[in-house]
Amino acid sequence: MPRHFKIKVPASSANIGPGFDVLGIGLSLFLELDVNIDSKFADDTNSDPNNCLISYSKDSEGADGVPLKSDENLITMTALYVLRCNGVREFPVGTKVHVTNPIPLGRGLGSSGAAVVAGVMLGNEVGKLGFDKQRMLDYCLMIERHPDNISAAMMGGFVGSYLRDLSAAEMERKEIPLSEVLPEPAGGHNTGLVPPSPPHDIGRHIKYNWCPQVKCVAIIPDFEVSTAKSRGVLPSAYTAKDMIFNLQRLAVLTTALTRSPPDPELIYPAMQDRRQLTPLSQTQTMDIQLPSASYSLSGLVAAIAVIYGGCKYLSLAPPSSKLLDQR
Repeated sequence: MPRHFKIKVPASSANIGPGFDVLGIGLSLFLELDVNIDSKFADDTNSDPNNCLISYSKDSEGADGVPLKSDENLITMTALYVLRCNGVREFPVGTKVHVTNPIPLGRGLGSSGAAVVAGVMLGNEVGKLGFDKQRMLDYCLMIERHPDNISAAMMGGFVGSYLRDLSAAEMERKEIPLSEVLPEPAGGHNTGLVPPSPPHDIGRHIKYNWCPQVKCVAIIPDFEVSTAKSRGVLPSAYTAKDMIFNLQRLAVLTTALTRSPPDPELIYPAMQDRRQLTPLSQTQTMDIQLPSASYSLSGLVAAIAVIYGGCKYLSLAPPSSKLLDQR
């Protein structure tokens, strides 16, 4: 029986203020999948080893260079991983996935996180697996080990999260896609084996309220930086003084951003951070002049997220969703 559904996943900004690898926000910029499954498309999909024809809208970010093979594209690699963990080797014959992606690639707005979340939701729906969002979060965190971006993209809004350690044995399987390898994802190999299902509750999260008067502006650079490279410039150790500095402000910030009306005299100092000591965080952010604004590196050295109490740019996003066609 033909099926049609849509999946919508927001961009995200992580490392909010002192909340390095902890705080993330979903933004009102969405990756969208339009999925059709119909055997009448078999002639179109037979050329793909997994029966999936991928296309991108012309105005999608990176549309000219994104892999269109299902075993190379991060979205469909992720979906195949979910399916194979549950005994399904490939997409149904006649699967078409059309992607519209306005999220800049490799620029700190969670493009890979959105792709991973979309892929897990795609696998869940194609396989009719019935996972709830907490279980889908486990699959996401096997692929991208940054709960701040992933949780914000899956759950929407302002989110705090943490991740438990996994053993080397839990992470070493070739079947697990890896999202942090640019220009193309790695892993996700079809070995013919059934990959192990992710452990339960790899990461946990909590959603905070958000003051409706507080808006976000994303200042996006014209270059790409991989997460792995950007993390490579961070110090390998921090002093107790710097860690206490961040923890004190983190404790205040998670409440300060919920209060209406917003108090810039409280938010601005609570956004200060001594972990991300990069040239960008020390210099370029200081050249931006907006009243009552606080700045945060989104994705380390890529986009700058501006938390601002008076402008109307990006609002917080709702949770990722699956929209079923009613036909």
